[in-house]
Amino acid sequence: MKYIIHGATGAQGSPLFKKGLQAGKAVVAAVRDPSAWTDVPAVAVDYTSVDSLAAAYRDAKGVFVHLPVVSEEERLLYARNIAEAIGQAKPRRVVISTSGWVVDEPGTSRQSSEDSAVSTLIRGIEKTGVSLAVIAPRLYLENLLLPLVLEPVKHDGILRYPLGADFPVSWSSHLDIADVADALFADISVTGVVGVGQQPAVTGVELADAFSKHFGREVTYKGLDPDEFGELLTPLFGAGAAAGVVGGYKSMAQVSANAINSKSSAQTLLGITPRTVGQWLSEIGV
Repeated sequence: MKYIIHGATGAQGSPLFKKGLQAGKAVVAAVRDPSAWTDVPAVAVDYTSVDSLAAAYRDAKGVFVHLPVVSEEERLLYARNIAEAIGQAKPRRVVISTSGWVVDEPGTSRQSSEDSAVSTLIRGIEKTGVSLAVIAPRLYLENLLLPLVLEPVKHDGILRYPLGADFPVSWSSHLDIADVADALFADISVTGVVGVGQQPAVTGVELADAFSKHFGREVTYKGLDPDEFGELLTPLFGAGAAAGVVGGYKSMAQVSANAINSKSSAQTLLGITPRTVGQWLSEIGV
């Protein structure tokens, strides 16, 4: 039976897709245009079409889902359509990545609102009765590969990011998400939220220290204002998506940390420990 992987052409889905191919699993890339994928299995999907999504999901052993970086209005539409398609097709297992949206702090201001796209997606799939696991990372290390972040590190020895220097984050990489998603496809007894990220959480200063060791030169950390970061992001992702990112960092500025809960962590539930910053940098060959 097949595994349908959303985002197989992008940063979030491609590590899981490649991992499945290497293991000889029947992974299928859910893409807009399968004709561009001549050497691997692919299926056409349209987030705006329930019929398209349901056709892709039918007879699937697993479906990996994350919502793309577009406006929240579009994400809400996609979330409702995906959930409806899951309900129609009834795959054996669904694994969602929240892409950093907080879903595991109920009753706090950090919790994503009930009407957010991510919450809508989770709630909609839960109603279908299909086995569901929700991967809940906090921030991706790949964010640090954006040219607006990495180039100042390489040329000026300055790591700039829209968080305070002493703000702890349970960072994880897309490679870690692939490891956890693969394990959750294999073990459907684990359901609900699975937090993915480093424990203890890592501060900006500690991030810079890891970059210093990797590059063999001093790298210092400098906190950016979220609005300034948003201005730099807009040419890359568009104003709507950038505004959502800015809002997230402004929310983080109101709390003391962005760390996963150890009780629901991948370390506890699956025995999977995410890569350190240094391990990640070495593995991706920056």
